[in-house]
Amino acid sequence: MDEKTPRNAVSRRTVLQGAVTAFGTMSSVASLAAQWTSTRPAPAAITAGAWQERPMRWVQLAFTDDDPGHFDPQFWLDYFKLIHADGACLSAGGFTAYYPTQIPLHTRAPGVDQVDAFGVMVAGCRALGMNVLARVEPGGFREDVFAAHPEWVARRPDGTPQRYFASTDLYMNCALGGYNFEFITSVMREIMRTYPVDAIFTNRWATQSRCYCNSCRTLFRAASGQEIPENESADSPLRRAYSDWSAARLLELAKLWNTEIRAINTNAFLVPNGVGSAGRDLKSYGEFTPLLCSDSQARRGVTPPWENGKHAKICRMTMGEKPICGIFSVGVEEAYRWKDSVQGAAEIRAWVASGMAQGFRPWMVKFNAKPIDRRWMPVVAHIYDWHWKNERYLRNTANLARVAIVAAADQLGAGDADNGAGIPADYVNGYYQALVEARIPFQMIYDRSLDAALLDRYRVLILPNVTRLSLAQCQQLRDYVSRGGRLVATHQTSLYDEAGARRGDFGLADLFGCSYGGQVDERVTNSYLTLRHPHPLLRGLEDAPRVIGAVKRVHVDARGPSVVPLTLVASYTDLPMERVFTREPLTDTPMAFCREFGRGRVVYFPMDLDRTFWEVLSADHLTLLRNAVEWAADEAAPLRVSGPGLLDVAYWRQQSSLTVHLVNLTNPMTMKGPYREIVPVGPFTIELELPDTAHIRGVRLLEADRALDTRRDGTRLTVTVPSVALHEIVAIELG
Repeated sequence: MDEKTPRNAVSRRTVLQGAVTAFGTMSSVASLAAQWTSTRPAPAAITAGAWQERPMRWVQLAFTDDDPGHFDPQFWLDYFKLIHADGACLSAGGFTAYYPTQIPLHTRAPGVDQVDAFGVMVAGCRALGMNVLARVEPGGFREDVFAAHPEWVARRPDGTPQRYFASTDLYMNCALGGYNFEFITSVMREIMRTYPVDAIFTNRWATQSRCYCNSCRTLFRAASGQEIPENESADSPLRRAYSDWSAARLLELAKLWNTEIRAINTNAFLVPNGVGSAGRDLKSYGEFTPLLCSDSQARRGVTPPWENGKHAKICRMTMGEKPICGIFSVGVEEAYRWKDSVQGAAEIRAWVASGMAQGFRPWMVKFNAKPIDRRWMPVVAHIYDWHWKNERYLRNTANLARVAIVAAADQLGAGDADNGAGIPADYVNGYYQALVEARIPFQMIYDRSLDAALLDRYRVLILPNVTRLSLAQCQQLRDYVSRGGRLVATHQTSLYDEAGARRGDFGLADLFGCSYGGQVDERVTNSYLTLRHPHPLLRGLEDAPRVIGAVKRVHVDARGPSVVPLTLVASYTDLPMERVFTREPLTDTPMAFCREFGRGRVVYFPMDLDRTFWEVLSADHLTLLRNAVEWAADEAAPLRVSGPGLLDVAYWRQQSSLTVHLVNLTNPMTMKGPYREIVPVGPFTIELELPDTAHIRGVRLLEADRALDTRRDGTRLTVTVPSVALHEIVAIELG
């Protein structure tokens, strides 16, 4: 290394050659660069309206305070070019300024006066034709900021300042007060006026444990007439009032920033990170932001491998057809925060594939511009090169699923398959897992977006314990079923109004065919379900007289005509062993209602069958959950996949093609990562429904890069896929 090489700089040749080796198609770095130059489409004008539709492969470089003057910008620009990245997110300011800011208290990183780290990278990315976002980090501040503005700090109930959770020499800012509304707003204005960036990406902007500063106390008192709660129960009206107020205040902040950004550049906007978090008003954010990303960077613990695809569906339910991106980290995302670590190639590829199959545009994030362990670089280069080559099959225009899960904002967390507590996310995750195992393509719908135009895209809606529904929402669902829609609901769905008050009866009692019986059993042990054969709900269980029951049960009273394929075997003692036998083997207590309503169908389970499935993963429960959807649908599925293993599937339309995504989740490390290797599975028979007038010009496998023979019968097309390693796409070219 010569004297002019920045300290700790890495070898560009080593990384680029490693990436080329991973591709297995290029003999030299020069030839790969030449291919980029000759085949990449000319970029649209940087300032053109709706520019956000163009970038498909994003990279994020998150600077550390010792980066300016010690990292090699050309190394990163060469890598961005190599991997066909067309969008970049670069650290600009907030906690630390990586450019020569003129704003008082906006701390410059050491070395910025000599090297404008942010400015250099913006210029380089622009020269590559890339769109650029400026990353602003509002979370926390230093001692000098606290000394000048003690009113900006987050405070505990006794008024003491809150220290930053990870660096105790810093302070936590109040997200709802002057620091964000005044100081960070000025930072965003300065960046927008100084640099040619397309948008501001704001990270950790909404980090807010309950704050008791004077500003929050005064604002909440003015809004509610009450004091900020301290120890109220989770379902108390006061606690919910505070939650609603703080969410509204954050939305007000996001709209302020968006307005200030657009006042400087009408084609620019705010990209608020973390919108998909539980509790956010997703509909409101989706209305004003043209681009959204999910900061679900990797899995940890018992996070399932389909979780990234789930986050894509959450973003889709927020954004509709607007572009969405999935942030993924190359480091290990564990509670111990090994930010300079590197995940194995198989785990990175599986996580990214899960998101891409469900509509994410990949967004790689690297913390620290002086990479220590570079093993991830060929892996990302391989993913992005494949994505670039097949880009036209990944620019989706419509999802062709006919099933959708309806979820409330508080059901969008990670859940916990081990705790048995029945937290809201567990119900969604249970039915999500069942649909993945059943290979049923599906989307997700936000419970506050139940307009007819959206609902009527789907044949079946699933309500996994969506407890809180207003009368208006209940009527929207009732009208949907009357028009011919189909509903599958579980447990306490519609038993509460939108404010969380329990009703005297289900809001959807007429659809369910039963009324609330006045009691909910929160923990039922050693209980069973008697199968009243024959019925399509019980298909595949013909040799079973009974199966295990769920853990929670709602007491109900039947009303109106229904078919009841399941009845209760009441709980009985499980110890001592000599007493483990039922005293009442057969009852008439209904545990499933299958009925016609208007032109539609309804299945209602007065129990937490979905949540119990997520906890114990009983194969019999999977069969019941799958059959409920298929009986309700009563139509040929748009996509059927037959073959071995665990697959996540998706069915998409593009401008001149159809694509079927097959993501192979079959692995010893499926439910407790990380993946060590990819385990191929197959063969698979794929049967799919075509548009009525579709003319097929050819069918190819994109990963295997080969043509497929087809068989067509009317609007049904059948193909055989010999094997799937990780992520295969069946691409159907339309004439």
